[in-house]
Amino acid sequence: MFLQFLINGIVNGSIYAIVALGFAIIYNTTRIFHIAYSILFMIAPYMLFTFFNQIGLHIGFAVIIALIFTIFVCLGIEVLVYRPLGNKGASHNVILISSVGIMIVVINIIALLYGNETKIINTEIAESIEISNLIITYPQLIQFTVSIILILLFLLFLKFSKFGIKTRALRDDEYLCKIFSIDINKFRVKLFILSAFFAATGGILIAWDVGFDPYIGMPMLLNAVVALIIGGIGKFHAPIIGGFLIGILQSLVVWQFSANWQEAVTFGLLIIFLLFRSQGLFGEKRRLV
Repeated sequence: MFLQFLINGIVNGSIYAIVALGFAIIYNTTRIFHIAYSILFMIAPYMLFTFFNQIGLHIGFAVIIALIFTIFVCLGIEVLVYRPLGNKGASHNVILISSVGIMIVVINIIALLYGNETKIINTEIAESIEISNLIITYPQLIQFTVSIILILLFLLFLKFSKFGIKTRALRDDEYLCKIFSIDINKFRVKLFILSAFFAATGGILIAWDVGFDPYIGMPMLLNAVVALIIGGIGKFHAPIIGGFLIGILQSLVVWQFSANWQEAVTFGLLIIFLLFRSQGLFGEKRRLV
C-alpha cells in the first residue's frame, strides 16, 4: 500500500514540478508574482474540451490549439498589462493586484460561458498496468513521462543554450543584461511563452485524467508557489524538487490520514521552511545592503 501511494505521489509531484517551473521562470527573472498564471492552467483544458469534445477535432489538433490559445492569453497579459505598468514604474504590489484582477475576471468569464460544474474530457475508463499489486493508469504514465521529458529538456537548454545563458543572466541582473544589449522586452516574451506552455501542459494532463472546473487553477498555483519557496527562490531546479516533495508528502498524508489534510500539511511545511530555512533547500542567504 505504501508503494502505491508513493508512486501516486511521484506522478502528482511531476505535474507540480512542471507547473512550479513555469511559475519560477517568470518570478525568478522578472520578480512578477504572476497570480494570473493560475488561469493558464485552467484555460488550456477548457480549450481542449471545446475543440475536442464539442467541435470534434482530432485530439492532437485540439491539444495544439489549446496550447497556442493559452500562450496568446499569457502574451496578452504581458503585453497589455505587465509591460505598460512596468514602463510607468509601477511597483510589484500594483502589478500583483492587477494580476489578481485578471484572474478574477477570467475565472468569472469562463464560469459564465461554461458553467461551474466539473467537465470531463476523457469519458472512457482508464486502462492500467498492474505490477505486483501496484496499479499505474495510462494517464498517470503519460503525465509522468511528459513531465520528465519537459523537465530534462528545459534543464539541458538552460545549461547549454544561449537562451539558458540569457535566462540565468536576466535572473541575476537585469541592468547588466541591458548593458550587454539584450532586448529585455523581446526576451520576456519568450519566457512568458515557455511559462504558459508548462502551465497549459500541466492543466491538460490533469484534466484528461480527473476533469476540471473554473477553479482548479488556484490550488495548483498555491502548490507551485510553495514548491518554489521550499525549493529555493532563484534556482530553476529548486521548484522541481519542491514539486516532487509536495506530491509525495500529500500522497502519504492521504494514505495515513485523509485527503482533507493535504493542503494543511503542505502549508504547514511552508511555515516550517519560512521559520527555519527561509532560503529553501537550495537557496542561499543574502545580506541586506
